[in-house]
Formats: sequence, structure tokens, C-alpha cells
Amino acid sequence: MMVNHGARPKKIRRAALLLAALSLLVVAVSAYMRLDGAGLGCADWPACYGQLLAREPGAPQFSIVRLMHRITASSALVLACFLVWICLRPQPVRPAAGYATLLLLLMLALSALGIWSSDPRLPLVGFMNIVGGFALLGLSWRVVLATGVAPSRETWKPRGFLLLLGVAALVATVLLGAWIGASYAAVACPSVPHCGGIWLPPDEGWAALDTPFVRLVKAALPGDAGGVTLNLLHRYSAAGAVLLLGAGGVRALARDTTRGAARVVLLLLVVELGLGGLTVASGFGLGLAVAHCVGAAALLASVVTLLRR
Repeated sequence: MMVNHGARPKKIRRAALLLAALSLLVVAVSAYMRLDGAGLGCADWPACYGQLLAREPGAPQFSIVRLMHRITASSALVLACFLVWICLRPQPVRPAAGYATLLLLLMLALSALGIWSSDPRLPLVGFMNIVGGFALLGLSWRVVLATGVAPSRETWKPRGFLLLLGVAALVATVLLGAWIGASYAAVACPSVPHCGGIWLPPDEGWAALDTPFVRLVKAALPGDAGGVTLNLLHRYSAAGAVLLLGAGGVRALARDTTRGAARVVLLLLVVELGLGGLTVASGFGLGLAVAHCVGAAALLASVVTLLRR
């Protein structure tokens, strides 16, 4: 049983907070590198989008952003090692030790995945990198919450079911968004809320949803059936997440213990919805797309906090 008083839990919490901040920075820098490298919002848009798929991958060129990514990721890995050490010695602090260990294992797995990350034509690698970045933030934030005051044990209430459904919809939205990014399918749906007048996924689009498991040769063109299906599924899943999490968040406003976390969730839902629409309406501006990615990571962390409370 973890004791929430004393110097050790405070040290763990400070280290986890710093690691969560570094993880969010890694998500932001990784999103910028990925989207900028893909050509999002480039001068010859959309013809220049995904042009790097047509040539053989070479050695990564030096840039300040790439250097920043390496420094940030390396610092996060070192801090994760320290976090696991202080969580395990002299005796494990539970449940923080478990989350910290999972976090370190995930970082090591993502580091090994970096061997193949230089080839943008491997969408499964890109997908795993994107999802892994979100998981880094979620696990590091879970360590922070594990060192706080334990929530009171209450009988299960039906109102919590809305939040769980909302979490499922949010996770599906994030996975679909990562799928879109890794398969270069953003251009397939350049309008909101529909895709060039298409409201329902076309029948032939379902058969084309194998992009994470094939080697890419070009980006999806506007109106591409598979890309349209992915984008529509992403948007409808996002709408479901907004409705379910919004309803659960509004109900959580009635309780003192959950009011603060609920306000953050509701605010981030509105911000994310606006960023998503503006990203498409602006012609996929790079800054908006990066902000949308970072906002999604922050929304996941805020939802985890609300569930914890």
C-alpha cells in the first residue's frame, strides 16, 4: 500500500511531472517532424504532399528540430530510468512502480523501433510511433496521479458508463488519426464536415483499409476511397467522443471531487473540435495540425485524470 506522505512520493511525483512535460514535448516535436517531412501545407500543396515516398530513404538531414527531438527523447529516457529506480528502491511504491516500469519498457521499444523509422514508406512503423507517443504521455501522467491522494472507493454509478464509452470513442479517434497520418491520407478529405460531398464511407473504401500493412508508394489523392473512409470514420468517432465525454463531463461538474477535472475535459473537447475543423479548413496548416495532435494528447491525459477522480 502506497503512503502519500513523505519525501519519496513527492520526489516520484516531481520526476513524473517533468517526464510528462518531456513526453508532451516529444509528441509535439515528433508531430512537427513527421508532418513537415510529409510536406503538410507545402508551397505546391497538395501536389508536394508525400513526395518523399517516391524516393529511396537516405540519411536524415541535420536540423535544429531533429536535434531537439533527440535531446528531448534521450532526456526522457534517462529520467524514466531514474523514475523506475526511485519507485522500486528500497521497496516498490505501488501502483506507481508498475506504471513507471511499463513506461520505461515502452520507451525502450520505441527506441528499437527507431531503426526502421527513417523509411516513411513503412506506415505500420509510423502508426506505432504515433500511438507510442500518446502512450508515453498517458503512462507518465498515470504515475503522477498514482502519487496523489487515492480516490475514495464508491459504489459503481451508471453515470461513469458515459465516460467509459467516451474513452473508447476517444481512443478509436486517436488510433484512426494515427492511421491517417501514417498512411498519408489527409489529402483524401480536404473539406469539412463531409468529404467532397460524401457523407458515408464508400463500399470500396473498406477493402482499401490495409494501408498500415503495405509498403506505400504514394500519398492518397483527393477522393481516394480508402482515405475518405478513414477520414469519415475519424470524424464520426470524434463526434461520438465529444458527445459522450461532454455528457459525462457535464454530469461530473455536480461533484466537488471531479469538477476541476471535468472543466478541463470540457474545455479541451471544444478546443480539439475547433482545431480539427480549422486544420482542414485552412488547407492543412502545419501549425494547426501539430496543435491538434498535442491537444489530443492533453485531452487523453485530462480524461485519465477525470476517471481517476
